[in-house]
Amino acid sequence: MKKISLLGATGSIGIQTLEVIAEHPEEFELSAMTFGSNLDAGIPAIKKFHPKFVSVRDRDIYEKLLSEFAGSGISFAHGDEGNIEAAVHGEADIVVNALLGSVGLLPTLKAIELGRTIAIANKETLVTAGHLVTEHAKKYNAVLLPVDSEHSAIYQCLQGEDPASISRLIVTASGGSFRDRAREELKDVSVEDALKHPNWSMGAKITIDSATMMNKGLEVIEAHWLFGIPYEEIDVLLHRESIIHSMVEFHDGSVKAQLGTPDMKVPIQYALTYPERMPLKSTERLNLWDYGQLHFAKADFSRYRCLQFAYESGKIGGTMPAVLNAANEVAAASFLSGEITFLEIEELIERALLNHEVQKNPDLETIQLTDAETRRYVRSLLK
Repeated sequence: MKKISLLGATGSIGIQTLEVIAEHPEEFELSAMTFGSNLDAGIPAIKKFHPKFVSVRDRDIYEKLLSEFAGSGISFAHGDEGNIEAAVHGEADIVVNALLGSVGLLPTLKAIELGRTIAIANKETLVTAGHLVTEHAKKYNAVLLPVDSEHSAIYQCLQGEDPASISRLIVTASGGSFRDRAREELKDVSVEDALKHPNWSMGAKITIDSATMMNKGLEVIEAHWLFGIPYEEIDVLLHRESIIHSMVEFHDGSVKAQLGTPDMKVPIQYALTYPERMPLKSTERLNLWDYGQLHFAKADFSRYRCLQFAYESGKIGGTMPAVLNAANEVAAASFLSGEITFLEIEELIERALLNHEVQKNPDLETIQLTDAETRRYVRSLLK
């Protein structure tokens, strides 16, 4: 039985990870979990899975749980240190990092130092500090298994293949909530409209990132670090149906693709069971005749400026991807709260990138300082 430490248990990926664990109780055990403040989801999960350690974001939630579960034998913690404690929990075989944002970086590094297998759904960890994470994983013989559907698809396509034979990675994108709207039609779109993703059920922030295509840009940077492929050899392909999750082209012209219905439980379970596969009865099977046609188009940088920002930031490297991520997190949150318009998201990001003086080969402290400084700068623009 594999013991799982789940960081971010009440988010979209976290909830679906719990569903996979519940479907295979003889294979998986939840040993530790963290969540923010969602007690409506967190308390039932604790009661159902009986983890030995639980951490939450705030002290008041922590105190409520201490009272709720007095005498249960469960250890509780809170704050950033609690995330780290869960990541290094002594019984865990696999750490599923489903935290949202750059808060997932330090727990990942600490788990890597113990040689843990990391099922990584927290793309910001690789975006902001890909060089540190991959160097750390190599040093401590830790395994990084991608949970994002696109990176899982590439990982699956590469099984049994020589990485030296890769010609190109093709990362697919649905195009998000506004894929059928011209750029000039985006000036007054609402938060509610932006959250209506046509294919996937995701958290609010990721759904906004999908609408701006920043999510795909972050995935390009993540793919660069996970697979060691230059940015010039990573393409983004618009694919409306989200049936082909990504592809790999080889030097001989062959292309391998991983297909399936849009269901995150498939890549989540693959990361938990790798290198084996297990039945997943809860997922809908793919019948291509139900679709009839699949549609594809090249991603246009002039239409999706955030995608262009990501490519440029990744190529520049150093602290620039950390600026990209931090500025986007503040801008996306500001749009969700009604402070700015949809198109102002990319305007704020661009101003943060232009304002930044890049530092090459940053250490962890430099990355954290850059993150904090960028957030302060973007918030100052809001004022």
